[in-house]
Amino acid sequence: MPAWVITSLAALVGLASSGLFAATVSGNPENYDRLLRRLAPGDTLQLAPGAYGRGLRLHDLHDLHGEPGAPIVIEGPAGGAKAVIIGREGHNTVSIKDASHVTVRNLEIDGRGAFVDGVKCEGHAKFAHHITLEGLYILNLARQQQSVGISTKCPAWDWVVRGNRIEGVGTGMYFGNSSGQDPFVGGLIEDNDIIDTIGHNLQIKHQKARPAVAGMPQNTRFTVIRRNRFVKEQGGSTEINARPNVLVGHFPLEGPGSDDTRAIYGNLFLENPNEALFQDEGNIALYSNVFFNSHDIEFLAIAIQPHNDVPKRIDIFGNRVFHPKVGIRFIAPPERQAVELRTVGNDVYAAAPFLGANSQGNTTFRTEASLESYCDVFGDGARRPGELTDSGGRKLDFSPFEHLPDYNDISFQFFGRRCEGFRH
Repeated sequence: MPAWVITSLAALVGLASSGLFAATVSGNPENYDRLLRRLAPGDTLQLAPGAYGRGLRLHDLHDLHGEPGAPIVIEGPAGGAKAVIIGREGHNTVSIKDASHVTVRNLEIDGRGAFVDGVKCEGHAKFAHHITLEGLYILNLARQQQSVGISTKCPAWDWVVRGNRIEGVGTGMYFGNSSGQDPFVGGLIEDNDIIDTIGHNLQIKHQKARPAVAGMPQNTRFTVIRRNRFVKEQGGSTEINARPNVLVGHFPLEGPGSDDTRAIYGNLFLENPNEALFQDEGNIALYSNVFFNSHDIEFLAIAIQPHNDVPKRIDIFGNRVFHPKVGIRFIAPPERQAVELRTVGNDVYAAAPFLGANSQGNTTFRTEASLESYCDVFGDGARRPGELTDSGGRKLDFSPFEHLPDYNDISFQFFGRRCEGFRH
């Protein structure tokens, strides 16, 4: 074969793998699972409206591996009638195993009361990376607290979880394994509504030593959690089974991942009649959030305390906190443990604004919290760190946080909703 022909064929193969020759395939409830086997990097499987009763298996069996810039996409209609993936006992509704560079979007995932998860990276999988879940509506998975909307039980990295609505489930999102062996690394969780779960709206488990999995990031990474609504007004567990809206655990204590950070900002933590709104043990940067609970319970808004290990590096700045009892509580680790705690520029309305931490550089008000008082005081305003001052009128120093994403935009607009629209 002439050299120019070989070169041309190689170029065509390269163009195909880059997604420039990507195909769009139409699927329906009868043929969709067979079509999964045919998808190549850059291809899109468009599912017609209807009920899909055999679940969605995104497995190595189907060789579901896209490429950077050319993911495999499985999507439903962007508007109107939905493509609905139906839950069934014994099978997680969307099951992921050893897949990469895959996007799933614009689907309804209806558990129909089955004791399964909505989307799950299976525990027997080797990995799942560069997975995007976008525009999903996940519901009817509330038989038990252990039914999860979106879950990873295998090593997972570079996931994007964006613009989903999860309600009527046991736990909203659960990333990592209870053993700490299967980390969730470098994720982006943004613009989701997680409403009235039985357990956590979101939990990210603690991490032990990062496993030796091919492709697993070894460099320092951010996980970003931003512009979400974490709501627990009703239906949550009580007493020993009660859970915070959001609970995040520690990173590896040494080695790769030990210097990672979770940047948690621009979120709304709304109501919890039975537990704290947020609990963490670091490394975190918690900023530009609103924490609001009107329930007069013996809990608090923000709890920084030992859980599977002890707090490490904690930055809390520019938040607005309303709670009838305790605003921010810090439980110190044993003296032998080093901890770096910085709180600055927070507005805390509570009977006890701070416990166990220095409140200097923050504005505190000993008052009862109500939605009406929040709106009266703050309305829908936005502000920037450079504009914030202490009680003496001196500008606060936010320069230690310049490395954080969007650190200079403390906004409380909540996606265009007005203050009185928090609950919608």
